[in-house]
Amino acid sequence: QVQLVESGGGLVQAGGSLRLSCAASGRTFSSYVMGWFRQAPGKEREFVAAITWSVGRTYHADSVKGRFTISRDNAKNTVYLQMNSLKPEDTTVYYCAADTYDRDPYYYTRGSYYDYWGQGTQVTVSS
Repeated sequence: QVQLVESGGGLVQAGGSLRLSCAASGRTFSSYVMGWFRQAPGKEREFVAAITWSVGRTYHADSVKGRFTISRDNAKNTVYLQMNSLKPEDTTVYYCAADTYDRDPYYYTRGSYYDYWGQGTQVTVSS
């Protein structure tokens, strides 16, 4: 079992920044992939970013490239999402997820392949 706890969400003005954290506990999973997704009410879940634990290879959705950066601290078992130049359309709940299998990167953007999810943290960007 893996437990994921997100934090760092909140209210920020457009153009501002937030850093989300995802603290993982339970099984050691240095070879797993961690992802950030977001989902607004009534909309499909959207991939935001992913990172491999072992080498730290990162993947970002086109909608956030150049603005958001995923990173990890293996010693703290924590994944971060630095969000800069926030826009009102970034407003939604952000979820951290863990994939416990060594998959092809093709699957990193697909939430259905992640095994564990956090409870989510709300990000609200005011215009």
